[in-house]
Amino acid sequence: MENCIFCKIISGKIPSKVVYEDEEVFAFHDINPIAPVHILIIPRKHISTINDIGPEHRDLMGRLALVSKELARQHNIDERGYRLVINCGEEGGQEVQHLHAHLLGGRPLGGVASN
Repeated sequence: MENCIFCKIISGKIPSKVVYEDEEVFAFHDINPIAPVHILIIPRKHISTINDIGPEHRDLMGRLALVSKELARQHNIDERGYRLVINCGEEGGQEVQHLHAHLLGGRPLGGVASN
C-alpha cells in the first residue's frame, strides 16, 4: 500500500530499529514504547486488519507467532512473561491499518487483558 507507514518501513523509506526480518515477517522496535520491550511484528504482505486474514494466511500467522516467541526469548522476557497483542479496528486500538502484533514485556503488565 502506497501510503502505509509500515509498508514504507519494510521498504526502507522510513528508518526503523529492525530486530528481525525474513521473507514473510518484519519486526522492529516501537518508536513510542509502553514497556521496556515493545516490538512490532508485521507481515511483509500488506493485510489491513486481522479481519482480512483467511485460510491462505494460516502459515503466515503461525510464522508471526513463532517469530514473536523467539524474539521474547532473545529479549529475555520469555521466562518472566510477556504479552502479544493484535488490535483490530479503531475501537480496538489499531492505529496503523497494517496487521501487526505488539510484543510487550520487561515489567508487570496489568490491565484489561491481564487474566
